[in-house]
Amino acid sequence: MTGGAFASVPEVQIADYVIIGSGSSGSVVASRLSENGKYSVLVLEYGGSDIGPFIQMPAALSFPMNMKRYDWRFASEPEANLNNRRLVTPRGKVVGGSSSINGMVYVRGHAHDFDHWHDQGAKGWSYADVLPYFKRAEHSHGGEDGWRGINGPLHITRGPRTNPLFHAFVDAGKEAGFEVTTDYNGSKQEGFGPMEQTVWKGRRWSVANAYLKPALKRKNLALMQCLARRILFDGKRATGVEIQRGDRIERVTARREVILAASSINSPKLLMVSGIGPANELKNHGIETLVNRPGVGQNLQDHLELYVQQECTQPITLYSKLNLLSKAMIGAEWLFLKSGLGTSNQFESAGFVRSKAGVEYPDIQFHFLPVAIRYDGKAAAKSHGFQAHVGPMRSKSRGVVRLSSADPLDAPKIYFNYMSHEDDWHDFRHCIRLTREIFSQKAFDHYRGAEISPGDDVQLDAQLDEFIARHAESAFHPCGTVKMGAVDDPDAVVDSECQVIGVEGLRVVDTSIFPRITNGNLNGPAIMVAEKASDHILDRDPLPRSNLRPWINPNWRTSDR
Repeated sequence: MTGGAFASVPEVQIADYVIIGSGSSGSVVASRLSENGKYSVLVLEYGGSDIGPFIQMPAALSFPMNMKRYDWRFASEPEANLNNRRLVTPRGKVVGGSSSINGMVYVRGHAHDFDHWHDQGAKGWSYADVLPYFKRAEHSHGGEDGWRGINGPLHITRGPRTNPLFHAFVDAGKEAGFEVTTDYNGSKQEGFGPMEQTVWKGRRWSVANAYLKPALKRKNLALMQCLARRILFDGKRATGVEIQRGDRIERVTARREVILAASSINSPKLLMVSGIGPANELKNHGIETLVNRPGVGQNLQDHLELYVQQECTQPITLYSKLNLLSKAMIGAEWLFLKSGLGTSNQFESAGFVRSKAGVEYPDIQFHFLPVAIRYDGKAAAKSHGFQAHVGPMRSKSRGVVRLSSADPLDAPKIYFNYMSHEDDWHDFRHCIRLTREIFSQKAFDHYRGAEISPGDDVQLDAQLDEFIARHAESAFHPCGTVKMGAVDDPDAVVDSECQVIGVEGLRVVDTSIFPRITNGNLNGPAIMVAEKASDHILDRDPLPRSNLRPWINPNWRTSDR
């Protein structure tokens, strides 16, 4: 496929840089590339406006990811190890992308996650290299001095933690012998402590609010609502993007580069329909191979999690706020005053722990919530309760994103292959038992009722496995499908400067380039990747490497705590 094949398609705009996607990475790149005024930048976004309380009110987080207006509505193919369930895979279809529909939890990841990237061939992406870019993005409120950014566009706050259950959870972790940390995004991730959120002045602080909207005031940055159909090439140089607006197929031209930031699901799809990917798969769909890159769509990773739910004996949980009148009052207070329960995502305490002796840094994450309810807001328990979302951070299972057809309008096929590695079952059983241990501590004595889920009768390995197969859910952290690595790595798709190997003028900048999934939620690392990639695109010297060393538990070889 070459640009010449589409010579009859009308050209509607020319820019130095054309960015596909306005999400967690695309908006950051758009802001950074346009800030010096030298280059024209065009952002292509299929979704519409993010204005409205369903997106902007933090407590309404369960709504946008269930709305066709804001979500691509992807789902996995039947997952063989999870009773053939098709798991929803929300991806933002709106200005701000998934940062406009996510849970607003901010986690950098552990320092050793990025050292692993570097060791696996993503040279220049070690913790020492990326920490300055995290700090450049951040405006931290309450973070650890010296470790956090305080002048960046991304405001990061902590919830008020007025509900005593938030403190009980941290105290219980300490009573069980685990560490406590005041800032898991600082020097010490390991332990129990306050959870951070991308919320500012009572509003969701998405990349649209933090980066894109301020940058759109510049004359050299424009946003176009359209569907990106495929990337256009002249020989092996990317020259633009074929787009669709309504029934019209048009093209936009990139003088310098096309930057693909369309998510770990849509980015590999766009590469493949444009002729970059596994040659056999492209041939099966009648797509001419421009570059045979077997790694496109491979290496798909995600975090799975379960809810361990406990009845609460005191009427202090959010259960009393789930009725329509209370919701209306919370919404009104948020709308007119930007105060009250509507200003928080309600994830205000967290934990990062190691699963066993010999694990050097945390591989289990807890989100604590003072109500027993599903993440999507459905199926609330019929009583006051609380829960911990828990899951392993580094599953060995790998999936794949494949084309369903050569038609750019067709959704791809998503195979996560969840729980396909035998270690996953052991790890998940341990997560459940560990959460029960936390909930059994003295700190919860005044609040703890009967276990709601899995239930006291679910104890044996086989019973736990059945519960996992029926109830494990995605944490919505897909990544890895356009792996960054060494040029001579046959599984790598982009090099250490995010350039697609084998072509010119095309980069991928989003969570798809992660060689391995990071600890925790992925919005923070997606923003960091875009901050760093922007300097590569502009051919700037990287920010000076950090010499800060993270805390590692001195007992890691002999104990899990």
